[in-house]
This record gives sequence, structure tokens and C-alpha cells, in this order.
Amino acid sequence: MTEVREKEDIAGFSLKTLLLTLLAMLLFGLYVGVLVWGENSVTVLKQLEKKKAGLSEKIVTLKAENQRLQKEFFELKQLEPKE
Repeated sequence: MTEVREKEDIAGFSLKTLLLTLLAMLLFGLYVGVLVWGENSVTVLKQLEKKKAGLSEKIVTLKAENQRLQKEFFELKQLEPKE
């Protein structure tokens, strides 16, 4: 009986325990993979943060240009004769 028991055990664990552990590790690996490279992943978050920073810089530039153009417009409007 002990000989059969020793053959079924690997490193003191049953085959069922080893298979369940392997399956759990595989599922956890898939979960981490989806978190890192999936559609709602960390990499997508980093890309969106870079895009947001770029758009924020563009907003500042466009506001400054708009201010300059408004100033030019009002200066030109004052030069027009009044009706």
C-alpha cells in the first residue's frame, strides 16, 4: 500500500493537488496578461495619459493664438470707419 501511495505522490503532493495548482497558476497568468496587454490595460492607460498631455499642450497653444487673433481683430475693427 505504501509503495502505491509513494508512486502517486510527487514531492509529497498528490497529482490532483499539482494539477489544480498548475491550473490556478495558468489562470492567474492569463489574468495578469489581460491586465497588462488587454483592451483596458495598463499600456492603454499610459497611451491615453500621453495623448491627454499632448492635447493639454495644444489647448494652451490654441488659447494663446486665439487671444492674439482676438486682439488683432479688435485693433482692426477700431480702424474701420463707423457708419
